[in-house]
Amino acid sequence: MMRIGVAGIGNISKIYLDNLTVMFGKKVKLTAVTDIEFDRAEKAAEDYSVKSYKCFDEMLKGDVDIILNITPPEYHYEIALAAIKAGKHIYNEKPLCAKREEAEEILKLAKEKGVRVGGAPDTFLGAGLQTCRKIIDDGWIGTPVAATAFMLNRGPEHWHPAPDFFYKDGGGPMFDMGPYYLTALISLLGPVSRVCGSTRISMPTRTITNQHQFGKTINVEVPTHIAGILDFKNGVVGTLITSFDVYSHSLPCIEIYGTEGTLRVPDPNTFGDPIFVKRFREEEWYKMPLFQGFSENSRGLGITEMAIAIKEDRPHRASGELTFHVLDIMQSLHDASAKGRYIKLKSRCKRPEAL
Repeated sequence: MMRIGVAGIGNISKIYLDNLTVMFGKKVKLTAVTDIEFDRAEKAAEDYSVKSYKCFDEMLKGDVDIILNITPPEYHYEIALAAIKAGKHIYNEKPLCAKREEAEEILKLAKEKGVRVGGAPDTFLGAGLQTCRKIIDDGWIGTPVAATAFMLNRGPEHWHPAPDFFYKDGGGPMFDMGPYYLTALISLLGPVSRVCGSTRISMPTRTITNQHQFGKTINVEVPTHIAGILDFKNGVVGTLITSFDVYSHSLPCIEIYGTEGTLRVPDPNTFGDPIFVKRFREEEWYKMPLFQGFSENSRGLGITEMAIAIKEDRPHRASGELTFHVLDIMQSLHDASAKGRYIKLKSRCKRPEAL
């Protein structure tokens, strides 16, 4: 059984720790935790009966095989690099890294060291998106020709206890939420070949309005509204908008348009929300039953599948190549806006196999 050590005990850690000890506890073993604020690691260690470490380097010397890196994006590179150098497999929260060059170095070093790289999101392995995959593969909407994806809200500063990193390198609506939408699209339609886009920073500062840091001002360093066009390798044309500048809207999360109908895909930040299909000229949407699989919040599914794949000596689905392709798309959308032209992607990945 592969042993997992967790770096970063923050806002999202509880669901990971719960699932790795209960939902997936018979397939992997949670053994260690660490955080820059040691009291948080100590509390988690007590709650989940594991060992806590005062520093990450010490945890790397302990009983761990895979590092689950759920630190803020600015630390994804250095944590992953240290883990790989120590001969450990690494699974990063999204995005894989804040910069394309950092991710390239990680993947190259991992190959040299013979260790695996994986990363979030793993929602595409849930019952919702796996059902959508089956609907497409079984021909319910014919041949896909186009897709739209929309993620628009007013930003996290009104609810997140420490929202600064959302507006720094590795943040913004594209790098924060884009991975869910792009990973879902790639799992359904395959890799992207080129992109173009437009971006803007709509407000130079943001004011925190939650109870934790009320009134604090954040300087915005990344685009907060991004509109992009995605040309998929199979010919599908996709439209993607991510924004932290919108109070309300009536747009769908994701829709796939085929020669024989339309598929309305659930929120890709979930594992099992409702799915709807409208075929030909039918007047009503038909709610599709979920294919078997994980429909509740199953974060930890990706790293668990990765651990099993390592044991079985086969490729894992939430792979470094997939997460790097997503990062490359996101960075290229920013680059396309800055350069005013299409960007051809150099990264390649296979469409992940269905479960």
